[in-house]
Amino acid sequence: MTVIDVQQLQKRYGDRAAVRDVTFSVERGEIFGIIGRNGAGKTTTVECVEGLRRADGGRVRVLGLDPGDPAVRQRLGVQLQESQLPDRIRVREAMELFASFYSRPAPIAPLLEQLGFAEHGAQQYRRLSGGQKQRLSIALSLVGSPEVAVLDELTTGLDPQARRDTWKLIGDIRDRGVTVLLVTHFMDEAERLCDRIAVIDRGRTVAIDSPAGLIRRVPSGVTVTFQPSVPIEKCVLAAVPGVRSASAEDGIWTVTGSGNLAHEVSTALAARSVVPLALNIVQADLESAFVALTGEES
Repeated sequence: MTVIDVQQLQKRYGDRAAVRDVTFSVERGEIFGIIGRNGAGKTTTVECVEGLRRADGGRVRVLGLDPGDPAVRQRLGVQLQESQLPDRIRVREAMELFASFYSRPAPIAPLLEQLGFAEHGAQQYRRLSGGQKQRLSIALSLVGSPEVAVLDELTTGLDPQARRDTWKLIGDIRDRGVTVLLVTHFMDEAERLCDRIAVIDRGRTVAIDSPAGLIRRVPSGVTVTFQPSVPIEKCVLAAVPGVRSASAEDGIWTVTGSGNLAHEVSTALAARSVVPLALNIVQADLESAFVALTGEES
């Protein structure tokens, strides 16, 4: 079942088109990612999904409803890229306040414990670290037991261990049947968490696929470098299955291609009694795919 459907979304701010043509759909129970460089239109897109902004063109539906429908608010949890609470409000007070907005709120104590607030329920917001404020924002987005959670820059400001703990939490949330729309600029986060990803560039959707599917679009998915034990001819490597290019500089060969390239190269060399010295293998990743699709570093 499609729970979020965005078709040819457009949004302008004055003369500037923030979103020109964004199209994607999110199926129930999946973690769907949106990636793109700063200013690509990611946050504007999800704000239209959340009902915080009205689209200037195209169509947006959440759970079959217009995002501005009050019924959506009871079924949608939102973690904003930036948020602020009163300085003196305490963690548990904030959770109880937000829980009161929903007809079926989640139990507060287990949620606080999952996000590392079990012993900090009485702590004032102003005394929280940046990472703690981010985790509280996540907790507030989940306190309404949403069917769909929209998380914008989920782990910004978190230390490496807190990021991994949060990733586990998001996996647990999905396992309980919650659909997650995740906006991130961390490629490792998107690659690890997302079932499918939309790449947005200059206000347009340029690709939608699984992380592995996007990576397969990289022309040279694997790079192998080595120094042969004896000189070899280029034709030996050019004939190897999966090889796209092969070149040598100062006796070091660089071979790019796809598939099980390292094995194929090693087998071809072994057939000629050549040993690949200082062998190094670099696999393409989601960042490589992002650069190939957009021409921009993440």
